[in-house]
Amino acid sequence: MRKNTLLAAAVLTAATLTLSACGSGDDAKKPVAEVSVESGSSDKAATVLDKPFTKPDLVLTDTHGKKYDLVEQTKGRPTLIYFGYTHCPDVCPLTMSNIAVAKKQLPKAEQDELRVVFVTTDPERDTPSALAGWLKAQDTDFIGLTGDFSTIQAGARQLGISIEPPTKDKNGKVVSMHGTQVVAFSPKTDAGYVLYGEDATVDDYTKDLPKLIKGETP
Repeated sequence: MRKNTLLAAAVLTAATLTLSACGSGDDAKKPVAEVSVESGSSDKAATVLDKPFTKPDLVLTDTHGKKYDLVEQTKGRPTLIYFGYTHCPDVCPLTMSNIAVAKKQLPKAEQDELRVVFVTTDPERDTPSALAGWLKAQDTDFIGLTGDFSTIQAGARQLGISIEPPTKDKNGKVVSMHGTQVVAFSPKTDAGYVLYGEDATVDDYTKDLPKLIKGETP
């Protein structure tokens, strides 16, 4: 199983893990801050945190237009959280698709236990209805959240993920700079103890989800 351990010091000192402007060119994919990991672990998909993250205390709006208390409504549930936006042409849909395909390999009971939360980094365009339509193509049970950008940005920062307000590129296209990590939270502790980067594949999630659902280390 592919895994590596993230040093606690790196979590504390790195303001962000990776920033990516989806579909805006190679330069946007360069990391703005490096995270130190144990030597020989750069090819691992699952990064097991030495110091787990506390789940952000976020109250946002879901795809039904209702308030969604992230801490309360995912308490005791295996949860994957990802920050992205629906107009992203590459990384965001691929990441969610990979998780959706892997989830379908689970027994029905485990599928029902898993919470997959997509928090928009582009709330002005990603309204509840826009999120609902986009996520429907991935998995109808995925949870989409939107709200005030500053609130979302602060929540992402608590997970070491940096996001920036959407801007227009030189072609006039609106892009969103955001970290591309998926954070897995344990149903036992509600702590975010595993990270996945944008290179994580369907096979990676397929292998790891059964353990994540039980709160085990992949």
